[in-house]
Amino acid sequence: MKKIGFVGLGIMGGNIASHLLKKYKKINIVKRDSYNTKKFIKKFGNKGKINLYENYKNLAENSEVIISCVGNDNDLEEIYLKKNKILDGVKKNTIIVDHTTASLDISIKLFEKFKKKEAFFFDAPVSGGEIGAKEGKLAIMVGGNKSKFKLLEKNLDCYYKSIIFMGKPGNGQLTKMVNQICVASIIQGLAEGLNFAQKKNLNIKKLLEVIRNGAAQSWQLENRSLTMWKNQFNFGFMNKLMLKDLKILLGESNNSNIKLPVTKQIKGFYNKLVKKGYSKEDTSNLIRLLK
Repeated sequence: MKKIGFVGLGIMGGNIASHLLKKYKKINIVKRDSYNTKKFIKKFGNKGKINLYENYKNLAENSEVIISCVGNDNDLEEIYLKKNKILDGVKKNTIIVDHTTASLDISIKLFEKFKKKEAFFFDAPVSGGEIGAKEGKLAIMVGGNKSKFKLLEKNLDCYYKSIIFMGKPGNGQLTKMVNQICVASIIQGLAEGLNFAQKKNLNIKKLLEVIRNGAAQSWQLENRSLTMWKNQFNFGFMNKLMLKDLKILLGESNNSNIKLPVTKQIKGFYNKLVKKGYSKEDTSNLIRLLK
């Protein structure tokens, strides 16, 4: 039984860690004075399912697999690369799996840093949102060392629906960028379609019955259309996180001189929503800007 260390107990990470506890009975976490950590400890600590460590270095020294799911590049620098953090305590042959949606640069940097320690870092962002995390049905896209990929398939099987090796370090992040380009465009199209339907007084139930059986069917249609129709957005993947993701991928597209005109425009829409105070609402609230 592998010794699992986990970092990042937010909306996504907390659910992922819960699935790991079902498989491994016990995981290692760092004792932090944060709401999410306290909530997780309260739920599982008295059941003997958690090993608590005072710092990230100690966690790394006692883990064979380390999984992280944090916010951004700065968070990754903090937990992995600062003094007395994970890189300083990591053991030879440790598997490090990062589910954060981050930049290409930080993912490659971490791969190289851990390679020098004879450990294996994988950039492995996920898709499927809060629902996928709760149900253990995430899609994981992975970049890193192919020879060790089967270990991920085996060790993480309690919370993914699919896990695909995408190639060299950073390819997991590049794949997530493609995912977010597609998702943002679909949400905008759905928002415009539903707004049009409301203005024309179409029956939503009949409308969705027709559309879901045709070429416009999508995950967003199935899971967000009715809540968009009812202006319900207090759940799901937050606007501020989508804005972060779009900034990352647009930065990468600029570096590579790749044109993404529609994505750039939609990023502007999310920027407006965040400025209007809707940063924590679900990304489907693009429809707000059409009212």
